[in-house]
Amino acid sequence: MSRLLSSFFIFILVFAHTANGQVKEVRVDFYKNTFRANVDSNVLVNLSEPLTEQGFKESYTSISKINYQPLIDSLLAYKTQYQLNDWLYYQLIRRVAQQISPKENNYGRYTFYKWFMLCRSGYDARLALSHQKLIFYVYNDEEIRDIPYFIVDGKQFVCLNYHDYAKADLNDDPPIPVNIPIATAKKAFSYKVTMMPDFQPAHDLEKKMTFVYDRKTYHFSIKLNSDLEKAFANYPGVSFETYFNIPLSKETYGSLIPLLKSNVKGMNQKKGVDYLMRFTRYAFLYENDDENFGKEKRLSPEQTLYSTYSDCDDRAALFFYLVKEIYNLPMIALLYPTHITMAVQFSKPIGDPIVYKGKAYSICEPTPQIEDVKIGQMTARLKNTPYHVVYAYEPPIH
Repeated sequence: MSRLLSSFFIFILVFAHTANGQVKEVRVDFYKNTFRANVDSNVLVNLSEPLTEQGFKESYTSISKINYQPLIDSLLAYKTQYQLNDWLYYQLIRRVAQQISPKENNYGRYTFYKWFMLCRSGYDARLALSHQKLIFYVYNDEEIRDIPYFIVDGKQFVCLNYHDYAKADLNDDPPIPVNIPIATAKKAFSYKVTMMPDFQPAHDLEKKMTFVYDRKTYHFSIKLNSDLEKAFANYPGVSFETYFNIPLSKETYGSLIPLLKSNVKGMNQKKGVDYLMRFTRYAFLYENDDENFGKEKRLSPEQTLYSTYSDCDDRAALFFYLVKEIYNLPMIALLYPTHITMAVQFSKPIGDPIVYKGKAYSICEPTPQIEDVKIGQMTARLKNTPYHVVYAYEPPIH
């Protein structure tokens, strides 16, 4: 096992004898917590290459005869206990499948187990075969980009294993569905992440930064965790609403938000938002995604804090999160052909307002510009450029 893999999660396989025969105890260290389940020792199906629909059907018939339910019950109980959203639950399923049948030893069997566990957890997941590839996809009714999708019976199915064929064009070799209907597999899979896991403390790190506002220097020591990047590896492009609202982990939140609240204490609302705008604008190094990642990549607020460089999408998300947590004001995201910025609704608009659905919002630019734009000001290059409101946030009424 490589050092990187062993530092991320640990696999342990134990055999125990019971009255009904031999079972395997599956144990996966999933970030800070540990998942355990008993699995029938006959779980290993005989799925060999070349992969065929008949082979998958025979494997499904075989695994359906064993006592797989304790594993599914344990997975779902763990999901409930730690409030895992679907994306993080799928990461757990991936690790369990890796333990039962390592990906590098038998990719088809590894993918089969992922499909089986997801289906038996209630999700409408499908397999498809092409001449060269095994495609694993799942029903999803959200706005997703950057990954292939298929429409089946009017429903969108997105590809969960496209990263394994990153440079492939599925249109060149269209996959043919493997027909294994499972009546109980009906749920849509969601990419929304509303709760972050507790990361392994051993992987904590601190990011120190300074920020000058109103001739005063502010110092920050933000607690982050290297597991963050692994948790969102292969995470696709999602809607602005989804990635704006991915929360901070407990440790990062506790090291940043109380300090920001203390720093803006005593400032009026406008000055406090200005402080957050300029913190987001100047506390981080800017670089566009093409140069940083080689492609467009939207970062969650915590990923922006973690990353060395970030662009306008990332800063808009972080600014939104900070204003929401500290002031909880109505906001809109304005998307231009080559830029995104934010506007905030104050009790009275500042500068030249943006009117949206009868309400006035004031521009708050969280990304560095050539000129020093203030609240209510638009950078000169965008003043006459059309935009779209791609996300509107209204605080819930309590």
